[in-house]
Amino acid sequence: MNDLVYRIVIRLARVLFRLLGLRIELSGVAHVPTSGGVVLAANHSSFVDFMIAGLPAVERGRLVRFMAKQSVFGSAVGGPLMRGMGHIPVDRRHGAVAARRALSALQRGEVVGVYPEATIGHAFTVKERADIRRGAAYLAMATGAPLVPVAHWGLHRVWTVGGHLSLLRGTAIEVVVGEPLFAGPGETPDQLTDRLHAALATLVDGVVRRYPQRPDDPEHTWWWPAAHGGGAPGPEVASGLDGDAVRRADGVPGGLRAVTRATG
Repeated sequence: MNDLVYRIVIRLARVLFRLLGLRIELSGVAHVPTSGGVVLAANHSSFVDFMIAGLPAVERGRLVRFMAKQSVFGSAVGGPLMRGMGHIPVDRRHGAVAARRALSALQRGEVVGVYPEATIGHAFTVKERADIRRGAAYLAMATGAPLVPVAHWGLHRVWTVGGHLSLLRGTAIEVVVGEPLFAGPGETPDQLTDRLHAALATLVDGVVRRYPQRPDDPEHTWWWPAAHGGGAPGPEVASGLDGDAVRRADGVPGGLRAVTRATG
């Protein structure tokens, strides 16, 4: 695949990062394999997560093919860019098509990016296990590819749900890669997803605890998690908002859940 468009977008993104003065810190980059198929599973907190979640792979000389909802590909500007970067559209009415494309990419030795939370979480922590989809686990188990958790935090302060958009310079963002997960003997996709959820939740919690720009008034700060005494929506409110967002995004059954059918 000719990745000229992808590489141009990466350069433009780096220019944007500098203009915004983003303080991006990466750790655990060595956990991303330098070759072969990889399922990269990231938490979802911003409209532009892919610009950050893919950085560890880029540092390892890899490009990530993210699975994204079909509507993103319908944009006059974003559509051509998404297709030019080889990302994978997910039409939730025909989810098996996206699953087959993802499986083919993994079999070609590509890195496939998946958001197990499906939509942005309003609590700015990892969603509850019941809201985590199994597609990433199915893809990893169907191909033998490592399942690599990638946690990031801070980008939601720049652009996320609720009309929150800020061009304030100097926002701190941390991206941390966890150890690759592999299915054990007799392990089910649900069990592997349990471990993925635990890994992501632990990584995100760690980032929040050591975040260098803790607000002076956490209780009244919209972007600081309620679980850490912040003003973001608490579990019950966030769950309701997340559920509404998932239902709007899904429309009809499909999406990554179709990986179950596509992989047997």
